[in-house]
Amino acid sequence: MTNSKKDINVLALFGSPRKKGNSTLLANRIILGAESQGATIESVYLNGLNIKPCQGCYACQKEDSKGCAVDDDMQNIYPKIIEADALIIASPVYWFTMSAQTKIFMDRCIAMYNEDNKKSRLYGKNIAIAMTYGDKDAFSSGCINALRTFQDAYNFVGADIAGMVYGSAEEPGEIAANEELMQDAEALGKKLVSTCA
Repeated sequence: MTNSKKDINVLALFGSPRKKGNSTLLANRIILGAESQGATIESVYLNGLNIKPCQGCYACQKEDSKGCAVDDDMQNIYPKIIEADALIIASPVYWFTMSAQTKIFMDRCIAMYNEDNKKSRLYGKNIAIAMTYGDKDAFSSGCINALRTFQDAYNFVGADIAGMVYGSAEEPGEIAANEELMQDAEALGKKLVSTCA
């Protein structure tokens, strides 16, 4: 007897240098919601990986390209993205936008898009975003800049943003006290999986 229900694989990408930081805690609550719906989660912490900035060589855009020519740890992440049904991306706000670790990852995803046929390996993937910032406001903190970058990039490649959760927290772990936001994050995890089914 075969199970007709599709197994949902979710790749969580953490862009904070703190493994117990606020954006990580918020993303972990998204994961909790996703797991409650039967999803399998794989987590990747970008900090500490050898991921070089995009070199602008456009080798990934050439005819019969095998993808990105830069030989580093992104080569291990590309197949994980391709195999995943959905992504969770978490980042703190650093200097008015996403962290450098997250931005380098985002830039290197150009290798998953082909200019000639206007297709992306990210097409149709569901994405949840988690962000935290130290200011009182999503605008003055620069969080809105990062959220807009996610919206523009994923709209361009035809991915679907299932939702975004974001909130203010100064000290590491402080975000956990915002129970309303944490509940929203868990609900987003459930939505992320349900939109993949």
